[in-house]
Amino acid sequence: MTQARDILKKYWGYDSFRPMQEEIIETALSGRDVLAILPTGGGKSICFQVPALMREGVALVITPLIALMKDQVQNLEARGIRALAIHAGMSRREVDNALNNAAYGDFKFLYVSPERLGTELFRSYLDILRISFIVVDEAHCISQWGYDFRPDYLRINYLRSVCDAPVVALTATATPKVAQDIMVRLSRSPEGGETGFTLLRSGFERPNLSYIVRKCQDKSGQVLDICRNVEGSGIVYMRHRRKCEELAAFLSASGVSASFYHAGLGAGTRSERQAAWKGGTIRVMVCTNAFGMGIDKPDVRFVVHMSLPDSLEAYFQEAGRAGRDGLRSYAVLLWNERDARGLKQILDVSFPSQEYIADIYQKIHIFYGIQYESGAGRQLKFDLEQFCAHYGLQRPSAHYAIKYLERSEHITFCEDADISTQVQIRVPRNG
Repeated sequence: MTQARDILKKYWGYDSFRPMQEEIIETALSGRDVLAILPTGGGKSICFQVPALMREGVALVITPLIALMKDQVQNLEARGIRALAIHAGMSRREVDNALNNAAYGDFKFLYVSPERLGTELFRSYLDILRISFIVVDEAHCISQWGYDFRPDYLRINYLRSVCDAPVVALTATATPKVAQDIMVRLSRSPEGGETGFTLLRSGFERPNLSYIVRKCQDKSGQVLDICRNVEGSGIVYMRHRRKCEELAAFLSASGVSASFYHAGLGAGTRSERQAAWKGGTIRVMVCTNAFGMGIDKPDVRFVVHMSLPDSLEAYFQEAGRAGRDGLRSYAVLLWNERDARGLKQILDVSFPSQEYIADIYQKIHIFYGIQYESGAGRQLKFDLEQFCAHYGLQRPSAHYAIKYLERSEHITFCEDADISTQVQIRVPRNG
């Protein structure tokens, strides 16, 4: 591990590893598959970045969000480490160039989304890509409760049949049942038997992080008090986009540097606001759970939940974004009886009937003028708000129906596409 510590010092400036990092790196370098479960802020990225720098070839990093890819690539490049990212919005030529650079250039990391693995262009490069590690970030998305998030995570196992590189799977959220499911689905023999994985799990105690649950009616006033009494940057999670905008406006009017972030904003606006928050120009980000995954900002002093999360795992992961630098920080959950009733109602919306799902499928065909049993391979820009307004649908119900259609492989629905504007100038020859 002397070489590993030298690399850690050279590129990250640290003299020693955090708890469990050394064991994970040793396991990966030995060529064994490893599932590492570390709390948010536990330094998961270093667990695959250090061994990848010690091996020949390029580490293939499968990660779910464009923002997460860009953030990690920028951090690596700032340290003098060459890295690439392939994401939605890139042209076929741009993707081809990136894959060519990964195969023949001096790059150590290639970040891709799980959807990219199934494309013909990506698979055509597998024979010439010298993959050192298959890294699966946010690995809990593979397990059953994550299927609706990104079904393509289930296809990662295809790589095991064409690549001998060991797997490094990482997550901050996995119960024993979820951990076993991850290892089975990423093993070389997912049908059953021994997975061949080494499971390494660190303690989840965060001594610097105080958890506070507070029952109250005036939530906005409570958030304002927290902003005024706790120094440093913060995140406020809410369930609804409009509420995010309203609370951000209230905080700003009260003298707090705040903005809002949700999936309804354009890709450029989201990137700008994320960068402003990371750089300290914006102190408090009011957002939906579309914000925060994999973002490396160590000095978040408080995370406030204005809405009850869908699960304890989601709450632990989101709250854990506070205090990643080890200094005193706070995770605050604000609730009242109305929240509890609303959470129960969400169950009805989250599990639509088969008849409703079939109706949404039919409406999508009609909306685009696609005949049944046709349209395979077509890519269409889909505006869910416009679709719901056209048919008078409730957005949440339609959203979950579309996610079930994706899970059953009728459609592919990407909410995180970063599609840039393209202009073609056509001049006639005799002009």
